Amino acid sequence: MTDPTARELADIEQANASGKPPVVFVHGLWLLSSSWDRWRRLYEAAGHATVAPGWPDDPDSVAEARENPEVFAHKMVQQVTDHYLEAIGKLTTKPAVVGHSFGGLIAQKIAGEGASAVTVAIDPAPFRGVLPLPVSSLKSASAVLGNPANAGRAVALTFEQFLYGWANALPEDEAKQLYDEFHVAASGVPLFQAAAANLNPFTEAKVKTKNPERGPLLLISGEKDNTVPWAIANASFKRQQRNEGVTEIVELPNRGHSLTIDHGWQEVADTALDFIQKHGPSGQPG
Repeated sequence: MTDPTARELADIEQANASGKPPVVFVHGLWLLSSSWDRWRRLYEAAGHATVAPGWPDDPDSVAEARENPEVFAHKMVQQVTDHYLEAIGKLTTKPAVVGHSFGGLIAQKIAGEGASAVTVAIDPAPFRGVLPLPVSSLKSASAVLGNPANAGRAVALTFEQFLYGWANALPEDEAKQLYDEFHVAASGVPLFQAAAANLNPFTEAKVKTKNPERGPLLLISGEKDNTVPWAIANASFKRQQRNEGVTEIVELPNRGHSLTIDHGWQEVADTALDFIQKHGPSGQPG
């Protein structure tokens, strides 16, 4: 387990001191925690404290990540989940957790441990028991899964791969801007873990969906997402719906996998925030 960094510990300390209800953001592959910066400002203005840990050993900036892409290799789903659980365990108030893509899978794993008060999973990667394999999802994942050696590598997307998997609902000029601003290499192994989840009873890509301590859960699906299409998000919802807690799903029209970072990010952020404020705890006295 990797201990929280000095930056993460400072965020946690500030959140605890604020007495405000905390929100923890979990990014997925090909992004850094800085991709949540606009969300954090919005949520803090709405009365929340925010914490956005990186994955273990993530570089501090996109520029540094591009200079040292090999640092992303070998990071696995449970290792990353444990890093977030370690950070959450240092908060004095159980937080809301918001995750995107593989961060959405990890957010559901955190919820399954009873560690979140309320959870939002945005275009979440599939877990064991989620069966649909849409053609667009397979094509998007082939950038990594097409070469078995990528399980041990850090893999960057070409712009064409990013355009198909992330930015297919955007004008090409905006897609290029997002690629230049946000895209970094990512560990290949989580995609192999998710792809084999239904064949491996010991997979790390599994979620405790029936834990009564899971709390309220919202899944958000982008209508035009090629990487995590509606079929996957809805199958995840149906598995989660077996929980006694509030479980909802919403599809946002004309949105692709880039929905947390593109020009329409605030619609997604507001959708998540409304759910959190409706179902989450209030803050503690400061």
